[in-house]
Amino acid sequence: MINSLRLQNFKLFEEQSLEFRPLTLLSGLNSTGKSSVLQALLLLRQSYHQGLLHETGLALNGELVCIGTGKDALFEGAKEKSIGFEIIWADGKKGSWRFHYNQEAEELSLASTPAPSEVYKASLFGDNFQYLQAERGFRAYLEMSDFQVLEHRQLGARGEYTAHFLSNFGNQDIPNCRLSHPRAQSMSLQNQVEAWMGEVSPGTKIHLTENLTGGQVNLQYSYGLSNKYRATNIGFGISYTLPIVVAVLAAKPGTLLLIENPEAHLHPKGQSQMGRLLALAASCGIQVVIETHSDNILNGIRLAVHGGKLNPDDVRLHFFRRQKKDAQFLSEVVSPRIDRDGRIDRWPDGFFDQVEKDLMELL
Repeated sequence: MINSLRLQNFKLFEEQSLEFRPLTLLSGLNSTGKSSVLQALLLLRQSYHQGLLHETGLALNGELVCIGTGKDALFEGAKEKSIGFEIIWADGKKGSWRFHYNQEAEELSLASTPAPSEVYKASLFGDNFQYLQAERGFRAYLEMSDFQVLEHRQLGARGEYTAHFLSNFGNQDIPNCRLSHPRAQSMSLQNQVEAWMGEVSPGTKIHLTENLTGGQVNLQYSYGLSNKYRATNIGFGISYTLPIVVAVLAAKPGTLLLIENPEAHLHPKGQSQMGRLLALAASCGIQVVIETHSDNILNGIRLAVHGGKLNPDDVRLHFFRRQKKDAQFLSEVVSPRIDRDGRIDRWPDGFFDQVEKDLMELL
């Protein structure tokens, strides 16, 4: 489990350290650095899987993240033409990487001693990992991949292998009994997924048909005794939520989940329930890092803490904002704390306070 991340000369940050806990929430205005934190982790994983991280440099473009060139990755006001990342894990392992920026080639090459080989056993680099980006699947037919699904149990960054994953592992029991839904018919992954999806859209049933010739899985939904409906004829929220619910329920303790905008296309109740589910996952030994703009997601987490489902010390809130300094706007991070009653100790301007601001203006 990641304890901290340090960024040097990376994108918006000249120097920034962040604490991580079982549940880490990144929030703030647009273009203030939230995504850069996730991208730092994804760059390291992507570079490792392309065989570059411990030998040559960074893979700036790939399936997980596309940065562009070295110039795009380098902090604009960098005094030294190098980028650094440092991760400290809960077991004491430490990985440190520094990359030199070659201005002519616009590349980033490894400029320090490679990190110890044992750090690459962490979930960030292994199969106990899922990343779901903001742009997730909304298709009637989802892709199949024996390599990603059967060998590495991955859902794909866009959730494109979710149906194939469920088709193969849906009959297996979920690893964490504490994540079981009280109204599920059994502990099987598919029954648990349907029960949790029912918190978003009551009565949801999932139907999967593999098309081996076309290399696709037909995904349909039904409600009770209703007909089966294509995913394209069901609300966006269902398709955007399904990969998250599958990722959480299929995760083993020690898994790292990076999730962008878990609230996408969900009504407020669904967002709150999503926050509770993610908090419950964090209480089961799964590390969850989410980027969100939703006060309902935050409140779902607060309610989980208030209800004793998650220790407040296992939550870190990071609020990203941009401040003017010497005619330049720089990103900074404020980290409010949450107590056992779910109360937050400080509310910096812009931290999930727009509803109150709007109501005050109306009054």
